[in-house]
Amino acid sequence: MDIARPSQAGKVRTRRLLLAGAGIAAVAVISLGLSRLRPAAPTVERSGVWIDTVHRGPMLRQVRGLGTLVPEEVRWIPAQSEGRVERIRVQPGTVVQADTIILELSNPQLDLESLDAAWQLKSGEAEYVNLKVKLESDRLDQQAAAATVEANQAQARLQADADEILAKEGLVSSLNSKISQSKADEMTTRLDLERKRLAISGEADKAQLNVQEARLEQLRARATLTRHKVEALKVRSGIEGVLQQLPVEVGQQIAIGATLAKVTVPGRLKAELHIAETQAKDIQLEQPASIDTRNGLVSGKVTRIDPAVQNGTVKVDVALQAPLPKGARPDLSVDGTIELERLADVLQVGRPAFGQELATVGLFRLEPGGSEATRVQVKLGRSSVNLVEIVGGLKEGDQVILSDTTAWDAFDRLRIK
Repeated sequence: MDIARPSQAGKVRTRRLLLAGAGIAAVAVISLGLSRLRPAAPTVERSGVWIDTVHRGPMLRQVRGLGTLVPEEVRWIPAQSEGRVERIRVQPGTVVQADTIILELSNPQLDLESLDAAWQLKSGEAEYVNLKVKLESDRLDQQAAAATVEANQAQARLQADADEILAKEGLVSSLNSKISQSKADEMTTRLDLERKRLAISGEADKAQLNVQEARLEQLRARATLTRHKVEALKVRSGIEGVLQQLPVEVGQQIAIGATLAKVTVPGRLKAELHIAETQAKDIQLEQPASIDTRNGLVSGKVTRIDPAVQNGTVKVDVALQAPLPKGARPDLSVDGTIELERLADVLQVGRPAFGQELATVGLFRLEPGGSEATRVQVKLGRSSVNLVEIVGGLKEGDQVILSDTTAWDAFDRLRIK
């Protein structure tokens, strides 16, 4: 006789569900644990990074920039008229005096204008002399006429006086006496008119001479100007110095205003530095500076700060206060360091490879023992060429990595080997 067994299907299904749930839970726990694990810290060779120690003390703030030596006194010689370069007498690098002829130009049209102006001046001078002689002759004629009228007036007055006396004695008629008196009065009136005419003629002569003199001055100025232009065809240096540039060639046609030469005074040089615009905000006039000519250091002071920014830099002029070393010459490349201020007691460290002043950056700080480094947020303050002030995030004695760590931006810890 067969005995019926109870069904095991439900139990098997339940066991499978329990096992599946346990497996899922185990996977979840393992995943959660793995997610909380920190990535393995990369290993860095100690010799391959720059490590500095935070310290407290005085700090000299400086900025540095590249530049060149430039002359304090420069004379650019322009062409005063059109011309053709006929001859070059002096080459660049030659010591010149103020009257040294550097080159010669030619301009036939200007030569003709100069001759024409000279002849017109001579003609004007002749006309002036001729007018002066003519006016003097006319004045003498008027003076002679006035003298004749004066003599006739005197004679008429004498005749009138005589006839008056004779008329009182009855020797002549009273009519003749009155006629003589009338003639005398007429001559007196004519004499007054002649004198006035003579005075007016003097003023008229002066006015004519002034007009002619003005024209003569105009001709003289024109002749002088054209003569100077002709003389300027022989280009002179104008100052004592060294011929620096001569950007022309024989046979070249030159326009008015074109640069013919550059003359400098070599003994009077200044440094022209280019400072990054982010570092130039604290530069002020009269600040001390040091210029490295690669052959010695020369002290100086800031004399000019360019108000404009060009290619991310600010141009700063430094006047040199000490003699230049041998070999210093215009356009020589130099390094300049400008002293901004001296801070008495600040927490400081070497300037990191990245991060501007007054910014917050992440730096790797070495843990005790020096085998590991942890990233910390550091607030920077004022900076110098090689140092930066620490405002927060570090304390005195901490060691930090200052070299570029962008390759480990994904890690917060480093192992130092």
